[in-house]
Amino acid sequence: MDGDMLYSIGELARRTGLTVKTIRFYSDRGIVTPTDRSPAGYRRFDIHAVARLDLVRTLRDLGVDLPTIRRVVDREVSLPEVAATHAEALAVHIRVLRLRHAVLTAVAERGLTAEETDLMHKLAQLSQDERRRLIADFLDAAFGGLDTRADPDTRADPDTRLEPRPGARPDPGPRPAGDSALAGVRRSMTPELPDSPEAEQLRAWAEWAELTADPDFRAAVRRTAEDLAAEQAHSGTTVPRRDLGAVVRDRVGPALAAGIAPTSREADPIVAELAAHHARVLGRPDDTELRRLLLARLEHAGDPRRDRYLQLLAVINDWPAPESLAPAFTWSVEAVRARTEQQLER
Repeated sequence: MDGDMLYSIGELARRTGLTVKTIRFYSDRGIVTPTDRSPAGYRRFDIHAVARLDLVRTLRDLGVDLPTIRRVVDREVSLPEVAATHAEALAVHIRVLRLRHAVLTAVAERGLTAEETDLMHKLAQLSQDERRRLIADFLDAAFGGLDTRADPDTRADPDTRLEPRPGARPDPGPRPAGDSALAGVRRSMTPELPDSPEAEQLRAWAEWAELTADPDFRAAVRRTAEDLAAEQAHSGTTVPRRDLGAVVRDRVGPALAAGIAPTSREADPIVAELAAHHARVLGRPDDTELRRLLLARLEHAGDPRRDRYLQLLAVINDWPAPESLAPAFTWSVEAVRARTEQQLER
């Protein structure tokens, strides 16, 4: 019977796949003790030593230190307790490795300088509270002080994000009664980096932080938020629920697909619809001044950096990739500018 047999170190090595030197080392450390010794003084082990050595090898492969392994085999501490402790430590190590991988990948892909690499590394290492403060600082700069409370029945598109991007995030649902009309926009522009982010999310987070620290970008987002606030101030029950971005997407998108030039006569009805929409929003007639305001609004909304912001946000929050409206806004700006200049020349 195997249970009655005793094994030499050599025989134990063949059964376990460990080296003689390793088994002797474990024996000297008291992790696996001999059952007996031969007349010549050689160590002999029973069948239980095989199981103990298999456990030791597994725990060593998992990164458990030898003192802890000895406590496990001596039943001073349970294996589940040790597993839980080491799993937690391993999770921390994985997060560190992901962070390093994200930073190094970004450095390689974007050709960052030493100073930019140092900044990205610091941004990636921020604590959760530090990230929250960084996010709040940007959003306060963009939306702070803009009180645009609106009737709950005349709310703007809940997927606005300073212009709608279909499919970019789940419908957040109705806002609480009396909530600011821009509060939903602010929420939809908030990055939420998970506790265990993927490398791609960390790279997106670091780039997001760099982008939102740019004073010029902050000013551009603030201008668009002020445009929305001004429009909401004129909102009433007759104001269309779609915002300007939705109109641009729905009307200009097909024109682009059809190859209609923004300065052609075929573009006239589209420009007229954009102007009519903006006139209703602002509660003023469609005249030269209205077209000038519309042009400025389209230029602000069409800033390509905002597209990049939304792309980064989708990666960080694990949302579907947003649709880019930059080509549609570029077309709209060119079309409205051409007709506005014609009006001024008359």
